[in-house]
Amino acid sequence: MEVLLANEYGFCFGVERAVEMVEGALEVGSPVRTLGPLIHNTQEMQRLECAHGVTPQVQAELEKRAAQVVDATCPFVTRVQRLAERAAKDGRHVIVAGNPDHPEMIGVVGYAPSNTFVVRDADEVANLPALHAPLVVSQTTLKLKTFLEVAEAVKAKADIEPQVVNTICSATRDRQDAARALAGLVDVFYIIGGKHSSNSIKLLAVCQEQCPHSFLIETEDEINPADLTGASRVGVTAGASTPNWLIDQVIKRLRGIAATRNFSSTD
Repeated sequence: MEVLLANEYGFCFGVERAVEMVEGALEVGSPVRTLGPLIHNTQEMQRLECAHGVTPQVQAELEKRAAQVVDATCPFVTRVQRLAERAAKDGRHVIVAGNPDHPEMIGVVGYAPSNTFVVRDADEVANLPALHAPLVVSQTTLKLKTFLEVAEAVKAKADIEPQVVNTICSATRDRQDAARALAGLVDVFYIIGGKHSSNSIKLLAVCQEQCPHSFLIETEDEINPADLTGASRVGVTAGASTPNWLIDQVIKRLRGIAATRNFSSTD
């Protein structure tokens, strides 16, 4: 049984940056508190023992209460916030393709509360009012196909051609492309990531398109050996919030299962 690791996986730039910022703050020795989970990975948060962007009102309140505020928001998320803010100041509508309940989207809306609409998919665009000179952007972890469909649907609602800016994180695109390429070559696929991680859930959907036996797991303990019965190739990838030490544990577990069945494994 071969264990094949996708070409792109694990920590993205924004997550690595955020974790390093917290580790730096911990070294100073003062108590560190995060507003919500720093990243959507329970195990890595536990390791740090104690983000997505927040609204400007929350940022101001934090600065009043804390001795020091370290903004670990991913720069790619900050870009979406600034684009929305500028468009709203110009009196334009802002359409964001994404999950309205996701912290990233709540933060973006905070920068343009009266002009912004968050839609999950193209079907929801039909419920929007007439749009003036709209800007169309995306949650950074969205599937590209969904974003393009939303952008096309917005054209029918706009008084002039909308400005479409693809704000999907390049790391998200790279991980989805690499997972898609590998999914067609394996019998079973494991995506390592938090159950509430948007980009990990999207990776699962991408893999399931070509490999029905795809599973989202947080740790190696969730691997069911029965799912590997008859499998000759197993694919592995990981969401952008998944640390290397968790990936290594999953690989070790899979190779252990292969060894007990007198198979050989490579990556």
